[in-house]
Amino acid sequence: MSDDRSPRLLWADDGAPRSGRFDDVYFSKEDGLAESRAVFLTGCDLPNAWAGRRHFTVAELGFGTGLNIVALLDLWRQERPADGHLHVFSMEGFPLGRDEAARALSAWPEMEAVAQALLDRWPAGTPGFHRVSLPKFGATLNLAVGDVQWALTEWSGQADAWFLDGFAPSTNPGMWSDAVMDAIAARSARGARVATFTVAGAVRRGLSERGFQVDKRPGHGRKRERLEARLPGTMLEALPPTVVVIGAGIAGASLARAFAALGYRATVVEAEHAGAGGSGFPAALVTPRLDAGDSEIAALHAQALARAGALYAAVPEAVVAHGVLQLEQAARDAGRYRKIADQDLWPAGTMTVVDAATASAHLGEGVETGGLMMASALAVRPAPALEAWLAEANRVTASVERIEQTAKGWRLLSAEGDLILAADVVVVAAGWGTAALADYLPLSPVRGQADWVDVEAETFVPPVAWGGYRVPTGEGFLFGATHDRGRVDTAASAEDTARNLATLSARLPETAVLMPGTMHSRAAIRATTPDRLPLAGAVPDRPGLYVLGGLGSRGFCVAPLLAEHVAALATGTPSPLPNDLAARLYPGRGRASALAETAKTADP
Repeated sequence: MSDDRSPRLLWADDGAPRSGRFDDVYFSKEDGLAESRAVFLTGCDLPNAWAGRRHFTVAELGFGTGLNIVALLDLWRQERPADGHLHVFSMEGFPLGRDEAARALSAWPEMEAVAQALLDRWPAGTPGFHRVSLPKFGATLNLAVGDVQWALTEWSGQADAWFLDGFAPSTNPGMWSDAVMDAIAARSARGARVATFTVAGAVRRGLSERGFQVDKRPGHGRKRERLEARLPGTMLEALPPTVVVIGAGIAGASLARAFAALGYRATVVEAEHAGAGGSGFPAALVTPRLDAGDSEIAALHAQALARAGALYAAVPEAVVAHGVLQLEQAARDAGRYRKIADQDLWPAGTMTVVDAATASAHLGEGVETGGLMMASALAVRPAPALEAWLAEANRVTASVERIEQTAKGWRLLSAEGDLILAADVVVVAAGWGTAALADYLPLSPVRGQADWVDVEAETFVPPVAWGGYRVPTGEGFLFGATHDRGRVDTAASAEDTARNLATLSARLPETAVLMPGTMHSRAAIRATTPDRLPLAGAVPDRPGLYVLGGLGSRGFCVAPLLAEHVAALATGTPSPLPNDLAARLYPGRGRASALAETAKTADP
């Protein structure tokens, strides 16, 4: 971790951690766990505050060792409402590493099971948002690594309870500024509670001036007092919506999983079968879009890759290989890859520039250029992931010809005009089929054919990409793919197989030795957008209609994260995406840009 993000951790003689950066302790020497429970859990009237709630959101300023969250999870697992889901949003400017947190949390062996669940999924310390699923607890943690004002600005949630646990105002005034207090008030639900250890006058006034009722309470241990505060009002939850997802490829399956994780069983409508479109190949690469110039897009793909890796790892037999080598295609790529490897978005060691000799040794055959080794990229089998995630939804086989808005929601109609289903929320995730159901979206087709072969079981070829690609299937390898804009035919052709073989042999000639006599071929249509960014979110002017599409060739990387974003929007729960990235993916962005340009050129 670079020193500008390091907490400069120190360890006291009694084993307690201390921040050298802020010259302050992370928790009480007497009993930090008891303090967390007294100050934050009791201070926010937990568990009473979440009684009967389907969703409850806790926001924390100062993730630190994770102790407050461990205490919260322990209480939640004991006092969780029926079908309740806990959303936690925490932020940290100077994150601890997993081993450092484990050392700090080891002081409470009675909390080992809860602490270990968090440590097993400890978020990376790279800048940006990091999502952690804790399904056994019915909880989700989103950690924002960065400046507190940035984190609060980028978060889309509304907190029911706040743990204000930054270092003391005297040593860390930025955590308690007027701007931070404004953001806390803006992101608080009706009836929100606030708890903090400090009774500093500026904090009391800051909360009071923003409408909170503030009270001093007896402190814990040697601290004489602490603060509790509450906004007036009561949070009223809407009835859970009925949800239909159109499409059973990686986008639809990711949505089924995302809704299920929030406690909603969606209905997935599939025209044929799971993976009938672009997700139906025997293997796929999970690789990010590499961008050395657009920091937001680079951040989106770094976050998406991390999330995809965690979710695919939880599906038995889904991951075929870890690590994908991206070979240079042009002279400028060497410098571009160095810039990408130096981006602070990637955990240490996950992006490494290699020379031609290293690349050749890795691939087991000679290549003339170096490349970028993406250690956290993957090769996956789509089928196990699709089946595992679709199993969390109801499934209906039908061909949707039209989506019709009604006073109560949406209706899905067949070609004959018969009703297939009605729902409050519909998410269109049908790949290129989305264009027919929502022709107002800026989607274009790109046909792609890939081919694959089976080889001897003990033969393994590592995944590699260079414009073409080669990816292991577990039984052999798949290679391709053609890239034909505007074509929508899906019949495989010998001509396209020849093109794929030429692309493969030009870069990896020794792979041809592994070729048997039988070749398998398949073609599908990618859906792309003019700016090469996905469409993920609410469809403008159509309440209750959402889309996840335009994924191009990055669907297996971005779909798991973007599905969580869409599911959050549809259910009114916090999104895993920062607001600036969500805006880049908004389905109405093209129309908004056009309106802006019209306004600029209009007569005054």
